[in-house]
Amino acid sequence: MSDPDALRLLGLLSAPDRLRALSALVLGARTGEEVAARTGMPARDALAALERLERGGVAVREEGEWLPRPEALREAVARAAESRAEDPVPEGAGGEEAAVLRSFLREGRIVALPVQRAKRLVVLDHVARAFEPGVRYSEPEVNAVLRVFHSDHASLRRALVDEGFLDRDSTRYWRCGGTVDV
Repeated sequence: MSDPDALRLLGLLSAPDRLRALSALVLGARTGEEVAARTGMPARDALAALERLERGGVAVREEGEWLPRPEALREAVARAAESRAEDPVPEGAGGEEAAVLRSFLREGRIVALPVQRAKRLVVLDHVARAFEPGVRYSEPEVNAVLRVFHSDHASLRRALVDEGFLDRDSTRYWRCGGTVDV
């Protein structure tokens, strides 16, 4: 699993409803109704969270029961640590993109945001991949993801919005640009 895959997993778990649903599974809930009861979520929202966790690989439905897959989290941590030690550049990055990321990332963290716009867009696109298209994030959720990349999460968030990778309304952010892995 590459760093972008681990970041997508972090993005998956950064949504409070999905984190609560996974926690309920870890604590023994096995049906959508039990998850809803333990989390206080409406049954429809609990089921949506469980289905999203299943698509993300951290939960599985077997014989009508939902089960957590904590090994998926352990594997993601182990693989992210391995790939970080080897190379901060995601799989499939082209020559120029890889060179820019190697210049501005150390152990997966941004050492400096490039001044040249073309290089800055490469770095911001890399960061934007941590956010799942179609998901709305609160500002604290966005900040938590961005802190993985840089201590000045506010500047990084502003750059992502200014360059069109994230958009926002008064309370939520969502990914609106950048490369999408298919």
